[in-house]
Amino acid sequence: MQTYQLKPGDYALALRLVIGWTYFSAFWRRIILENKLDPDAVGYIGEKFNHFLPNAILIKGTIEYLVSNPEQLWYSMLAFTIIEAIVGLCLMLGFMTRMMSIAVIGLALGILLGSGWLGTTCLDEWQIGILGIAGGFTLVLAGGGKFSLDYKIEKKLPFRFLDSIRWKPSFVLILSLFIFGIALATNQVFHGGLWGKLHNKSVKPKVEIYAVDVSANHLSVDLMRVEGADVYGAFIIQMHISNGQDSILQIWDSHDLSTLPKEAIQNSYVAKVKPSKHSLLMPLGAKAKINLRLDNSIVQQEIKQFVITDISGAEWTFSR
Repeated sequence: MQTYQLKPGDYALALRLVIGWTYFSAFWRRIILENKLDPDAVGYIGEKFNHFLPNAILIKGTIEYLVSNPEQLWYSMLAFTIIEAIVGLCLMLGFMTRMMSIAVIGLALGILLGSGWLGTTCLDEWQIGILGIAGGFTLVLAGGGKFSLDYKIEKKLPFRFLDSIRWKPSFVLILSLFIFGIALATNQVFHGGLWGKLHNKSVKPKVEIYAVDVSANHLSVDLMRVEGADVYGAFIIQMHISNGQDSILQIWDSHDLSTLPKEAIQNSYVAKVKPSKHSLLMPLGAKAKINLRLDNSIVQQEIKQFVITDISGAEWTFSR
């Protein structure tokens, strides 16, 4: 009786199953357990995708286009979810293992470039992305092994092609070093992990103010929240204008901001700035133009600074 010789794919069985479930579970969570594809529901996946925008690299333009066009964003999120379901299921079954592993590399690369900067307590999304790329590449090399549909199919074919590829050592070495280079480069870009000061853009909220315009008795401000936790909004409790010499001209307090009418807020993306119970809520990645009413006594030339205050005490200033 011939003894079965273990193949690389057999050693990688746990890796294949876990990576497969990682991607299939995205479909399971979004559609089976909850409906996260509902644009009006809390936890809509499109809004979470919007959180990637501020500090994504290379694919930032694509993300901005999608979150600026809600209908196309929804179809894209549906397509991604279906692709993740197919890739994950096929990997767990070991069907077309190498082809599905190439798809894993592509999906993981998208996660890495889009959200590798996110993670409040550690480098969460960066680790998920880079380990997905390395794990996908390992499965490309290893194949499905005995415990896969590929193995069963091969036994019935007159020739083998699904699970019997021989790789050149130079190919394995070069691509492994290339993936390691991606890990080092993105670790430095997103977190300063190689040299300089370590930074985590997911810890503290940061709001950027792009423009402040005054006309008649109205003031409009263009702003965007670009840093901070993706699961926790920035809560703006005060805005004020001054003459730049510590003389405050007008204050909009938490009551004013929490009761702003909808027409006073012009949102750009699916993540929306909106009034909450005691403040103005700014989700990560949200960009908007806020229109505020000025007191009749305010003289335009006197306005030199516009200041936003978060509930944490953080302030952001725009000087005219």
